[in-house]
Amino acid sequence: MGNELSLEYNTERSKLILSEYGRSIQKMVEYATNIEDVEKRQKVADEILTLMGQLNPHLRDIADYKHKLYDHLFIISDFKLDLESPYPKPTPETVFVKPDAMKYPQQRITYRFYGKNIEKMINKVTELPEGQFKTSYINAIGSFMKTNCRNWNDEVIGDEQIMAHLAQLSDGKIIINDAGEIDFKAQQMRRMNNNQNNNNPNQRNNNNNRNFRTNNNPNNPNNNRNNNNPNNRKPNNKPNNNPTLGANDSGYRKFNSKDR
Repeated sequence: MGNELSLEYNTERSKLILSEYGRSIQKMVEYATNIEDVEKRQKVADEILTLMGQLNPHLRDIADYKHKLYDHLFIISDFKLDLESPYPKPTPETVFVKPDAMKYPQQRITYRFYGKNIEKMINKVTELPEGQFKTSYINAIGSFMKTNCRNWNDEVIGDEQIMAHLAQLSDGKIIINDAGEIDFKAQQMRRMNNNQNNNNPNQRNNNNNRNFRTNNNPNNPNNNRNNNNPNNRKPNNKPNNNPTLGANDSGYRKFNSKDR
């Protein structure tokens, strides 16, 4: 019992700086940092760089991957490794620089269920000249607005309300006086959804399964594949090679009491 095992817990270890290289590489770098001989330290560092490249082969896809390996080596050593490098040595200020805060667009959306793109489309259509193309563009936008309202707001609105929203979102630049010029029935959207369902392999499988169940349902009055219907039975045209069977036998000989 004189030999006692010394267990090393993760809470007692130093912080793992770059986890993709592992604990062993970090210990090697700490060993190389404490070497006083310059030539020996350089040689050990070169071997560590070779091993780091083998552990992370995806770095070779980078244009200057050796520069990346040298930077990682200095980062693992906490910038304490005194080493001759063909590249400029990184510093904590350049590596751990805090990026600038990203600016997110803060724009008010009048109707959230329409989205911001609808407002951009409406602003674009107001710049078009009067004509059939502009009318078709407005009809397409109105159809899309009705579809979005049904999908996201769970509500079906009429054409009058769509026209009111078009006038509001365009700041009064789109005013539809003739109701015969509008067509907000969303026929193109329904046709597009049907085409997507037909092109979906899962939908085709569901349709095939549904047709299979319908055709094989014995309770279906339109089903002509009912096995109980004698008119649907196929005649047995196979030749009778067994002389013991008659023409009307079903394939099995009927035994009488005399045959026992």
